[in-house]
Amino acid sequence: MKTLTSLKQVCVAVLMVSTSLGVLAQSANWPTKPIRIIVGFSAGGPTDIVARVFAEQASRTLGQPVVVENKPGANTILAAEAVAAAPADGYTLLMAATNHTMIPALYSARVKFDAVKSFAPVCTLAVSPTILVTGTSMNVKNLSGFMQQVREAPGKRTYGTPGSGSSGHFASEQFLRMVGLTMNHIPYKGAAQVVTDVMGGQVDSSFATLGSVLPQVQSGKLTALAVASNKRSTLLPNVPTFAESGVKGYSADAWYGLLAPAGTPVTALQALEKVSAQFAEQASSIAKLQGLGMEPQHMCRDAFGGMLESDTKAYVKLANELNLKLD
Repeated sequence: MKTLTSLKQVCVAVLMVSTSLGVLAQSANWPTKPIRIIVGFSAGGPTDIVARVFAEQASRTLGQPVVVENKPGANTILAAEAVAAAPADGYTLLMAATNHTMIPALYSARVKFDAVKSFAPVCTLAVSPTILVTGTSMNVKNLSGFMQQVREAPGKRTYGTPGSGSSGHFASEQFLRMVGLTMNHIPYKGAAQVVTDVMGGQVDSSFATLGSVLPQVQSGKLTALAVASNKRSTLLPNVPTFAESGVKGYSADAWYGLLAPAGTPVTALQALEKVSAQFAEQASSIAKLQGLGMEPQHMCRDAFGGMLESDTKAYVKLANELNLKLD
């Protein structure tokens, strides 16, 4: 009986070792099958386009199909839930954007995942700076002139956003709190109408992503006052940063990046990181991103994770100050 028990134990041990070796071999050879990138928006938007441009590059480099799957709904919560619950093998990824770090601030009662802990950060791929634009209702040429007009009419000057709790809403309120000014928030149901109304003078200003207003700024229909990045945009080299205009420490970049389920093997993350580095240097990728008002960005692993954590905490704090919940 003891011999039989020992034999069973040996068989179990051999099976466990064989399974472990099989998993290690599969991990070392990653990828061995197609990869999915899930996008929380409909096809055609900036997040979707970044995902598809990256997928083309990754398919060629990794030797496996990389397929983009759109799963819109609930302000990207459905897509994030799907990836958080997926096997941690590197074959299901989330193309996340800035709004991912806003989810805990706005939807804490309904979210089934942790925006930071449920994911393994891979790399950011692109960034689109936020810029402050004005139209015909404010005859200003620089940030100091804008602030002076707002200061002279506290709570009366307006700023438009794609909606309450949007990245534009948070970017606007971060700035106003930093400089001690108040404005009237006009929420819309999308960015296009905001741009139209700022050009027409129905709304005074907007803190908008560069891609959403670049053609209007270049044509002179909107005036760009400042860029909320650490450096000037190569697409608008004559527009100063907020720091250059006297407001130091204000940044509101809109980023786009890859997240994997927590626990994804390091080998898979490393392979994806290499592809991301190539993507950031590829001339065709850069050209496509710049056509959207974006620049390539390559921030990976720990640095990306640190940004996710700090941004999430900052948005939770700001949402509490605004008494803003969308559950």
